[in-house]
Amino acid sequence: MLNEIHVTAPAKINFGLKVLPKREDGFHDIESIFSTVSLGDEIIVRQTACKNECSVKCDLFELPQQNTITKTYEAFRSLVKQDLPGVEVIIKKTIPAGGGLGGGSSDAAAFLNALSSLYGTCLTASQKDEIAAQVGSDVFFFLHCDKDGRGAAVVTGRGEKVLPITRREDLHILLVFPGVSSSTKEAYALIDEFYESGNNLDYPALNDLQGIYNGSVDKWNFVNTFTRVISSRYPQIEQAVFDLKKNGALYTDMSGSGSTVFGVFASEQELQKARNTLSLSWNVRSCS
Repeated sequence: MLNEIHVTAPAKINFGLKVLPKREDGFHDIESIFSTVSLGDEIIVRQTACKNECSVKCDLFELPQQNTITKTYEAFRSLVKQDLPGVEVIIKKTIPAGGGLGGGSSDAAAFLNALSSLYGTCLTASQKDEIAAQVGSDVFFFLHCDKDGRGAAVVTGRGEKVLPITRREDLHILLVFPGVSSSTKEAYALIDEFYESGNNLDYPALNDLQGIYNGSVDKWNFVNTFTRVISSRYPQIEQAVFDLKKNGALYTDMSGSGSTVFGVFASEQELQKARNTLSLSWNVRSCS
């Protein structure tokens, strides 16, 4: 049995994110393309002598006592129904918190896979999904990525319905971090207000999402509901979208519930040119 495991937890971005009106159970269905990008956290998992305990340390900020890692550990323990050696988890953050890039969910999925290896437990896909349901909706997607943590999928339901598709390797992406933060709770409250006021947006059909994703980027017509409602409250997001377009992005939008904004460029050369200009006024990061 292993005593220590190092894993990488990749970030994701959304190409389009249709958020439907609130369901009777309080959740919202979504329709989106999720794709991992070459930006990720490093996670170190070590066994300890303290049975059934999970301690978590993060290098950039203090996590709440209950977080996606501790929730995953407790759900794993509940599933296997046995006492386990404790674990110490060290997270070296690269993915910004609250940026719409799925950092906490990706950390949880990577940790679950590490935990399974550490304890020599082979979980089925349905068992992993059972754990994901107790931790967070985006965890489902990350658990469907390949062994290297890469993947893309059409994601529906509240996030639990994941249809893997071939991930594009030819996209040149520049991330812009506007320096504002909107909580998930606030974001969904704004969505509810948007629909209750009789508003709507013109979205591509669900069956067309994969075809649009595989097509020419300059023809993309993806729509993110959150962009409309969040940017109305935080003008920095709208400005970041404008600046990316002004500097040659073929397509730009906000990822998830924000606030990270991304632009897709025709080539690495075009991306680097935009990065050099935008880095004078924004915190930026290129990825693929």
